[in-house]
Amino acid sequence: MENEMNGDIFVVKAHDNGVQVIGMTRGQDTRFHHTEKLGKGEVLIAQFTEHTSAVKIRGKATVITKHGVIEADS
Repeated sequence: MENEMNGDIFVVKAHDNGVQVIGMTRGQDTRFHHTEKLGKGEVLIAQFTEHTSAVKIRGKATVITKHGVIEADS
């Protein structure tokens, strides 16, 4: 049995308490389907899947992807 990943992996590191990572669905209607709240210094490692086509970050965080590093500062 192969262990294949469905999508790209990304990392979110919170710089403040209360950083929100919100997964959004695929399909005709974009909807929120999952939310995580991170505390200062916490790291979330996640991946895009057949259900998750976008991720919204609220708060001050570093987002690391294969495409580079992005600083979110809201």
